[in-house]
Amino acid sequence: MHGVGLTSLWVAAWRAVESERPDALFHDPFARALAGPEGFAVLASARAASPIEAPTIPVRTRYFDARITRGTQVVLLAAGMDSRAFRLSWPPGTRVYEVDQPEVLGLKEQRLGGAVPACVRIPVPIDLAHDWPGALRGEGFRPEAPTVWLLEGLLPYLDETMVRSLLARLSALSAEGSVLLTDVIGKLLLDAPQLRPMVEFVQRLGAPWKYGTDDPEGLLEPLGWSVKADDLGAHAAEVGRWPWPVIPRSVPGIPRSYLVEATRGTAPSR
Repeated sequence: MHGVGLTSLWVAAWRAVESERPDALFHDPFARALAGPEGFAVLASARAASPIEAPTIPVRTRYFDARITRGTQVVLLAAGMDSRAFRLSWPPGTRVYEVDQPEVLGLKEQRLGGAVPACVRIPVPIDLAHDWPGALRGEGFRPEAPTVWLLEGLLPYLDETMVRSLLARLSALSAEGSVLLTDVIGKLLLDAPQLRPMVEFVQRLGAPWKYGTDDPEGLLEPLGWSVKADDLGAHAAEVGRWPWPVIPRSVPGIPRSYLVEATRGTAPSR
């Protein structure tokens, strides 16, 4: 594993550590095995590289956990070591499509062993630079049915052209009532001095962060989505994990990240 694939092991290690806290925001019993020693090595290196660690992974995991089981057709783009198909309670008959590179899904299968999913889990081994919509359709995905899409920790690794292309292709597959869940690094935060050690770390890891925006509404609303974008810090404060002041989005010039829930085909939120 290398580059962006390696970051999936890093995230799994962080989820394992969170799950073992007495005040855990969620419990992922598969995370430790999925991370493997490589994931914990990257986590340790990341913490050594940056003196400040925001609770990004635990908070966004909880946020998406609370929203992803609302539909019965779910697509995880760049699924990585996500174990939600196994650890969450799904409505009967839910089909969860996990799209990622073949080597990532192959390693995941090995590390899951004989674990049994709590839904109909459908791996879709394909790089997102290729015809992933066609691969989805080939596995039984129905564009006419509402879909819950999850793009967790994906957009920062793409350049702006790729972000817009990916979202356009996704939107073309999204029926009325579909939901899009994603997280976005603000451009101000991406360029901020306090994030520089982590930006340099992921670059050395071979997975540089390329994209950020402080206008997630402007990114998605032209594609037909109604957007609710929460400041990650505000959500973290609600669950007792934010040690810094929370400054409202109405105050300009503040570096921040966003947790996004968008709905297809309803009136814009602003």
